Amino acid sequence: MGLYPNIEPYDHGMLDVGDGNHVYWETCGNPHGKPALVLHGGPGSLASPGLRRFFDPAAYRIVLLDQRGAGRSTPSAADHATDMSVNTTAHLMADLERLRAHLGIERWLVWGISWGSALGLRYAQTHPGVVTELVLTGVATGSNPEVALLTRGLGKIFPEAFERFLRELPADERDGNLAAACNRLLESPDPEVRERAARAWTDWETAIIPAPPGSVARFQDPVFRRGFARTVTHYWGNDHFLGEGNDEGVVLRDAHLLKGIPGTLVQGSLDLGNLLGIVWRLRHAWPDAELTVVDEAGHDAGTVGDDVLVAATDRYARAEA
Repeated sequence: MGLYPNIEPYDHGMLDVGDGNHVYWETCGNPHGKPALVLHGGPGSLASPGLRRFFDPAAYRIVLLDQRGAGRSTPSAADHATDMSVNTTAHLMADLERLRAHLGIERWLVWGISWGSALGLRYAQTHPGVVTELVLTGVATGSNPEVALLTRGLGKIFPEAFERFLRELPADERDGNLAAACNRLLESPDPEVRERAARAWTDWETAIIPAPPGSVARFQDPVFRRGFARTVTHYWGNDHFLGEGNDEGVVLRDAHLLKGIPGTLVQGSLDLGNLLGIVWRLRHAWPDAELTVVDEAGHDAGTVGDDVLVAATDRYARAEA
């Protein structure tokens, strides 16, 4: 099956969402097609052109955005002067609603990857009637156990990389919330401290993909590296701004609120972020969803996962809005 061919936006802009923030958005495909919203990962990544290719451009009005502080949105989280107190999950969901109103869209399919899946799930739970379907891959829910796994827990699997990461953190903070400790360094007034912390964080993320430290091309860009590390540790160090839930987290706790929303979940069997079985528990708590586990695939479910995702959007394109 494969992905659809590359396409270019037919419209784009910068939306004033308040707090001095402007969010970059673009629309692709058929202006009269079924609306679909694409949520990138991170937090702190950006909407890459490849994400447009999961949709039939003749059938969909594809909406992509760079979330607050990320990518082409302004001000950038890479700028130390940017106020991160107005960058929370609640702010991001409010931005989505402003964008939906700006584009005159009543309801839309939501497609999310990694952090984008957590944001999409919470958005669907808290904005009933707005989301027609959910298509999610590299599934995350933003729970504290997931953060603990992706920082301290995977240290047992990647001990050498973990030791390098810990060495960059203050000795008296190495037993606590590691994302929060790294974020405090990223908020330092000293630019050299901030740069070392950003490199330490992205080297750790690269190690747990897994791949040799520093080999991920986007992390070689110092601006991207600073903005990404600052944003992801800001969220991970603050419970993803989701509030308190049970041991499984808020999104799993409220999975019953997804009733009636069809969903497609695509997960690599070797995705280390799901050693806790989060996606399986989500599927069992959400009977309207179907789960495909791709053998021998990681956080990126590969070409097999791509085929399942495209098949899902093709199928949902035929559903009534």
